[in-house]
Amino acid sequence: MRMPAVFIGHGNPMYAIEENDFAREWQALGRRLPRPEAILCVSAHWERDDTAVTAMPRPRTIHDFYGFPQPLFDVRYPAPGAPALAARIQVLLPEAVADQDWGLDHGTWAPLRHVFPAADIPLAQLSLNRALSPAAHLALAQRLTPLREEGVLIVGSGNVVHNLRRAKWGSDNAAYDWAVECDRVMADKLAANDTAALVDYPALHPQAMLAVPTPEHYLPLLYVQGVRHADDKIGFFNDQMDMGSMSMRSFVLN
Repeated sequence: MRMPAVFIGHGNPMYAIEENDFAREWQALGRRLPRPEAILCVSAHWERDDTAVTAMPRPRTIHDFYGFPQPLFDVRYPAPGAPALAARIQVLLPEAVADQDWGLDHGTWAPLRHVFPAADIPLAQLSLNRALSPAAHLALAQRLTPLREEGVLIVGSGNVVHNLRRAKWGSDNAAYDWAVECDRVMADKLAANDTAALVDYPALHPQAMLAVPTPEHYLPLLYVQGVRHADDKIGFFNDQMDMGSMSMRSFVLN
């Protein structure tokens, strides 16, 4: 059976421990997904100057943030690692190096602790290679497509629109017009399966570079788009704006 592929807008790290609409949608996602043999996550929060895949048997939980309450730092997501999956990825991506140091950052464990709360599915992360262009990221992702036929759930974790400098942290968190418009345009291109437009995202909207000022939260979307089959249907969820300048838009391909 071909596994789905999922893009998750992960947003604020506090959503890992809060019970809110976003978390409830993640929980619902876990109930409707088939159980994978393993999970490969591409997170916005692991950038390197090369391509790497975690290969340790017991990845650590990384708290890659500061200024949050202690209960968030107390969270552990003790999912087993996936050395066999890492070895398979090195066959598909010979340039990928096996990493024994990184672990699971919050782009991975914050949503997955809601999706798969038992933390009992082998889990690996793939790095974002800073040296690659968006088109090269997409081409790399396309080489991972066979994993969907091998029981692997491919997850991209980032945000379609993500401008942390413009985020609203108070009660007045109404979305900026440019954020709403860019999210809508990107959703339209996803619905139309317009890969070329999604790769050339700076040209999608006059204010696209305000919506995506740095690429790391957008690029995981291209990994999910890269393993998309022509007959996949797309289903959106959490299609809301948050903190004024972030889109929580998520989608499943199956």
